[in-house]
Amino acid sequence: MARTLPDWLAFIERQHPSAIALGLDRVREVSLRMGLRRPAPRVVTVAGTNGKGSTVAFIEAIARAAGFRTGAYTSPHLVAYNERIRIDGDDAGDAELVAAFQAVDAARGDTSLTYFEYGTLAALWLFSRARLDLAILEVGLGGRLDAVNLVDADVSVITTVDLDHQDWLGADREAIGLEKAGVARAGRPLVLGEDDPPASVLRHAYRIGAPAIRAGSDYLVERRADGWRWREPGFEVDLPMPRLAAPVQLRNAAAAIAALRALDLEIPRQAWGEGVSDARVAGRLQRFMRDGIEVLVDVGHNPQAARALSDALRALPVAGRTHVVYAALADKDAVGVVSALAGQVDGWHLAGLEHAGARGTSVDGLADKLAGTAAASGARHATVAEAMSAALPQLRVGDRLLVFGSFHTAAEALGVLAADPGAPREAIGSSVDPGGGV
Repeated sequence: MARTLPDWLAFIERQHPSAIALGLDRVREVSLRMGLRRPAPRVVTVAGTNGKGSTVAFIEAIARAAGFRTGAYTSPHLVAYNERIRIDGDDAGDAELVAAFQAVDAARGDTSLTYFEYGTLAALWLFSRARLDLAILEVGLGGRLDAVNLVDADVSVITTVDLDHQDWLGADREAIGLEKAGVARAGRPLVLGEDDPPASVLRHAYRIGAPAIRAGSDYLVERRADGWRWREPGFEVDLPMPRLAAPVQLRNAAAAIAALRALDLEIPRQAWGEGVSDARVAGRLQRFMRDGIEVLVDVGHNPQAARALSDALRALPVAGRTHVVYAALADKDAVGVVSALAGQVDGWHLAGLEHAGARGTSVDGLADKLAGTAAASGARHATVAEAMSAALPQLRVGDRLLVFGSFHTAAEALGVLAADPGAPREAIGSSVDPGGGV
């Protein structure tokens, strides 16, 4: 029986006993059977705790403005699986994805693949047939043992390194940084989006001979009255502020520019500004208006993301109060997230994510974790939709509602807001973009 895309997604979700199974042996074996070549003449791999998806979007938008044909692989998705694979700016169609999954399944034999590994091989199969100039690949988890690391990138990017997924990547920034540094390749540039990356990252780059290109050292960002300037020795360009306008987005845009500069592509001067301005990512401090109330939706889910989100709220003030709907997965540092944001919040609404599989949790489970925090006394709701329905009538013109905590949270919020097609919306920025680490 022919499988539809929903059939395939249900099928591949059942093919491995674990949702996460790090390691390259299985996925490499299947890729060899598929005869997969490099997905494009030039490849950029983007790793990091936060900011990956936004950085991919900036690289993609600038390259397309320069006339290059791009492929972008990101994860997870918000609404439809098709979002994960873009070819020349368009999401992959159902028929394309079905053909790709068929090719993967035919080649794997009795090799067990995770959902993410199926998707990665499908993306590489589609890219290898799309006559791309540039492929941009976002790491799902970590770097060294992530399926995306199957491909030798011409330029690698590490956006940020902070605490998340410690059970898989290590207990501190140094251990996590070393895992992420595994995407670097000998003799090929490694762009570091942080001014102060972990020493483990720098040691690894030095040991394998990967030239490190560091923010705040090898390239600089300068704020200006009418925009900002990106600068390195011998080159500088004045740019408009990103449409993704949260403060942290300058860092992501700057790392994207550094990656493209390291590729030594011929990029017309105007393409830098066009790409920075055109880049879009759903669910990253995405703005809606509801009866004079600003509603922001964000996928941020770890303390570093929450600190950046707090900075964004401070930089984008409203006249009235800020209330929050917060729903998080069970394995996240909810206390750290709430602590980072508490000073910007006037009222909390907690929601459950019981539908989110093994990592989901009830609202009571979330509230128990948050005992003693500013959010502990917040109203409890079974779902994000119920929390939004309860929170919005309590607000008035000039107030703001932030809905955040995971990709599941953002997806449910966007579904609620989509039910009101007349509500104006505008993507104004992003506190984070955690990629596959929902």
